Amino acid sequence: MTAAHLHLHQVEKRFDSRTVLDGVDLLAQGGIVTVLGANGAGKTTLLRCIATILEPDGGTITIDGLDARREAERIEIRRRLGYLPQDLGFNDGSTVFDALDYLAVLKEIADDRTRRRQVFDVLDRVGLRDRAGDPVARLSGGMRRRLGMAQAILGSPTLLVLDEPAAGLDPDERMRLREIVAERRSVATVVVSTHLTDDAAIGDVVVVLADHRIRFTGSPTRLAESAAGRTWVQDALPPPDVRASWRRADGRHRCLGNPPPGAELVAPTLEDGYLLVASAPVDGMRPVS
Repeated sequence: MTAAHLHLHQVEKRFDSRTVLDGVDLLAQGGIVTVLGANGAGKTTLLRCIATILEPDGGTITIDGLDARREAERIEIRRRLGYLPQDLGFNDGSTVFDALDYLAVLKEIADDRTRRRQVFDVLDRVGLRDRAGDPVARLSGGMRRRLGMAQAILGSPTLLVLDEPAAGLDPDERMRLREIVAERRSVATVVVSTHLTDDAAIGDVVVVLADHRIRFTGSPTRLAESAAGRTWVQDALPPPDVRASWRRADGRHRCLGNPPPGAELVAPTLEDGYLLVASAPVDGMRPVS
């Protein structure tokens, strides 16, 4: 099984007169690509386009050379796809097993024994095997997200698209999710959206989406390093022209931006890099890669 080859070229998406994606380029095969951005940045729209739910208004999306705009090729793409949307849409009256079994049929796993084994395998992986006979309506929010992850990895897809998968999960569930996502990086191309830099840290590539454009593409380490020399601490109140600042527990202020002469520089974090990249002026800007 080979991870899907994903290629986006100058993808645009508009809703009426509002531009949501503006010239998005992305190339990936294997590993974890984390799309990091604030709420409203266009992350969900981007992932819905990759998952063939939405058709772009401009540009192209190809997966293993298949063009989602062509119906026959779109069907073939969906055979290779696992998708976790934010709104799961499970039938609350179904049992956990039946909900997954139905989706396995849609994924063309025809043999009953094979399908049953695969359903229980993914339930084991997300820690829900003992809830297989429970109605979906009885699941907590976190369990429903885990069920969503189970349906996404069912059938071992070579392209895995996960929209805010950690939403509503407690720390133990988030750790389990990270383990599941990390183990897929060698067999699938995994595209994950998040607004949390902690979740972005496990990715091989981070894509920062801000103002509907890609501002940065690179490793988490390189994103953190992009703030080198621009992060400092001081006792006095920050000047008004800093990009961001906050008061630490020790009473000192941590600042991002252009440091004053003699500033006490500190090691940058992934969050520092993200905040600086995402807040950079758009005029004259070109994406960092």
